[in-house]
Amino acid sequence: MHLPHQRGPLHDLPDTPEAYDAVLADVTEQALARLTPEGNLEHPDCVDDIGDTSLGITSLLALAWQRTRDPRLPEAVRRSLAFHLRERVYRDDNAGYPNLRVRASGLPYARYTLAAGAHPIGDWPSTVWALLQAVNVLDTADGLVDDDLRAELLEVAHGYWRRLTEATFFNPQHAGNQAIGCVVGGLMLARRLPPAQGAPVRARAMALYRDEIRAHRVRDRGALLPPEHGGAYDNNYGPISLSFLAQAHRISGEDVFAEDGDALARYIDARLTGGGFDIGGPRYSEQHSAFESVLGLRYFSHRIGSDLGRYRGDTRWGRHAVKADGGVDGHFAWMLVWQVQDATRWHREPSTTATRHQLRAGTVSVAFDDRMTPAVVEAGGTYYLPAAVDRRHGFGPVTDGFLLCRPMGEVRVRDVRADGLAAKLVTQPVVGRDHVLRHVRSLYVTDGAALWTTVAVERLDGTPYLLAGMPYAEDDGDRVRRTARGAVASAGALRLTHPDLTGPDHFDARADLTQEQAAFALAADPRGYGDPDEGWKHLVSSTALEAGPVPDAPEDLHVFAVRYGSREPLAVSVAWGEEGLTVRTDAFTAVLGDDDAYGEPELTLRGA
Repeated sequence: MHLPHQRGPLHDLPDTPEAYDAVLADVTEQALARLTPEGNLEHPDCVDDIGDTSLGITSLLALAWQRTRDPRLPEAVRRSLAFHLRERVYRDDNAGYPNLRVRASGLPYARYTLAAGAHPIGDWPSTVWALLQAVNVLDTADGLVDDDLRAELLEVAHGYWRRLTEATFFNPQHAGNQAIGCVVGGLMLARRLPPAQGAPVRARAMALYRDEIRAHRVRDRGALLPPEHGGAYDNNYGPISLSFLAQAHRISGEDVFAEDGDALARYIDARLTGGGFDIGGPRYSEQHSAFESVLGLRYFSHRIGSDLGRYRGDTRWGRHAVKADGGVDGHFAWMLVWQVQDATRWHREPSTTATRHQLRAGTVSVAFDDRMTPAVVEAGGTYYLPAAVDRRHGFGPVTDGFLLCRPMGEVRVRDVRADGLAAKLVTQPVVGRDHVLRHVRSLYVTDGAALWTTVAVERLDGTPYLLAGMPYAEDDGDRVRRTARGAVASAGALRLTHPDLTGPDHFDARADLTQEQAAFALAADPRGYGDPDEGWKHLVSSTALEAGPVPDAPEDLHVFAVRYGSREPLAVSVAWGEEGLTVRTDAFTAVLGDDDAYGEPELTLRGA
């Protein structure tokens, strides 16, 4: 079973001017065939997210006319713009809308659904989207529409801004992408207004970014991030926020957008596997955006010098939003406009800078979470997620059913590269059921094709084992599909176990259910509004790789050794030496030395 949304890397989509002209030509033909006598360009099946969609197609037609001067387009743009202004601009408050600060303001807004009171919760972002479609038309329709129509559109756009920032609470869904999008709309609008009106709009936009977005960033994996639906990052919306930051910097020149975009881009780079797979988010665990992400990923890949385009997008939306029949939908059209206008090229090489929360070389990568426990391991084309045992999730030693991977103190990290190898040593002080503080030392070494993991901890009672992850997905080149197996070897006994019990809180990787579906089933709220990351925390048990201790380890230690990416037998020797704990395999020798003068762990590495 293929995962429904993680498809091709976004940098595989051609992004030459000729490719974009072909996209706009296709949009043009679809739009001209769809245009109704009233001027409506909405897809016939459009119900939700409808308030901005016809205007979005109008903006694409205006951009196409700017590039081609197709004589069929001026009339279509005028008719469709008049339709939006006449039929899709609402001024009476929507029945049941709870987020008003001023009632009966008369300010314009766009509706999420057209029927009064049917589903008003989406009116705020729909109005943001309509503002962005409007300013794009204003930017690209010079010489295309008459002055009266342009003036009416500008007045409505200004009204949208005032509705969003005066008549309603700002960012009522606590969605960073929507909030930054609103700021972008204000910055773009300010350039089109007379100076006396534009200057206050720009100042207000910058103040909202500073006080309502930037001041409320959430820390994860060492980065400060714009919160998304109550969480630090979401796979679908995070890269969209990055695109908004790119556009904000492009049009304003304000350094703050570049600085915050760089931080978000480096965070994405660290959490994203080399193959482009990622998982997790407070709204969607596995759904990925597509063309909406291209601008930000491309713009900031160039700025930070790393291949962010490996991000796997939902390539059904590779160029623009579509309905089930593949027909163009104007929702998010503003992002395609900016993507076409921006000339930044993809940076296609990985960053060579060592990053705390990432180890990456060749086709191997490990993305670490905030505790420096692997969040995703990629090796041999297979992606491994943290497994669950007795409600505890992660990678690490298990003793008496208790997983030792939750730090009680500072986690130390040391990165080393030598002889074509890349290594990361992670030292975690942890506490088990017996309240004894133990130091777990986890060594990760890769040659770019396989990953060796060696974990050493003070000798444990009972029959401990290493919880070594859950094989979950694999790369078939085109898309990511589900799996329940991987090429793994261990220097101790190795077993792949599956939950004995059934139910939503026991995840069997052999089942058709995806992680996202299982996580939503455990979330407090319905799919689309719940928090799958929070729901997944309630998981009791899962499919798991379990590795026994290495034989002949030092008497004072339990040592576990696993290799991902190959089933060939694994031989590891571990012994104390003059320089520290020496780990030898047929591929490398590593020495875990004493801490230096600053308490940081020493690590030396050489090839076999």
